[in-house]
Amino acid sequence: MKVFVVGAAGGVGSRLARLLADAGDEVTGMFRNPAQADAVHAAGATALAGDLIGDSVDDLAAKMAGHDAVVFSAGAHGTGLDKTTLIDGRGLEKSAEAALRAGVRRFVLVSVFPDAGRGREPSAGFEHYMKVKKTADVYLVRTALDWLIVRPGTLVDRPGTGRVTAGPAIEYGDVPRDDVAAFIAAALHQPGLGRGIVELTGGDTPVGDAAAGLVELTS
Repeated sequence: MKVFVVGAAGGVGSRLARLLADAGDEVTGMFRNPAQADAVHAAGATALAGDLIGDSVDDLAAKMAGHDAVVFSAGAHGTGLDKTTLIDGRGLEKSAEAALRAGVRRFVLVSVFPDAGRGREPSAGFEHYMKVKKTADVYLVRTALDWLIVRPGTLVDRPGTGRVTAGPAIEYGDVPRDDVAAFIAAALHQPGLGRGIVELTGGDTPVGDAAAGLVELTS
């Protein structure tokens, strides 16, 4: 499988690229900052510069052409409301349209759990982020893509266990980035798993079994 990862230098994207490459898949990792090229390459991906803000839809489509799936794991990561809108929001819309133009039907979006961060002091930046992410989800489900939206709980950097809780509606919790990446890798290899929204936290079910068990729910 040839997978195009948008945001391949990020916490989930870099882990996913490594897992896929180690499994024998061909991975193209798109990054924005030139300083990230070596990290993307070290993860086993072909490093490809790209800019969700500056690139046109046709630019992105040309990069995605020839791949079997796109995974969108990019984000503004607290760099400002405008960047959140342009990357998490408009960047997703451009990427989805680019995938359609390139003939890449499978599209996985790393989104956010609706309850994420609700225990913290509210801020305008966080509320804007949540609104933009929800709007991006809505945009994607209205496309003709074979989409899958993964909504992880609070992301943590402790080592993954390879076990998760996954479903269309589950109780809120946290989840290691390792396990989010592992679940997405497993989901990509379940061709019947698509056009569904999956909430994801740490749990007791092996990631492969979790992905396989969701096929009937999203088919």
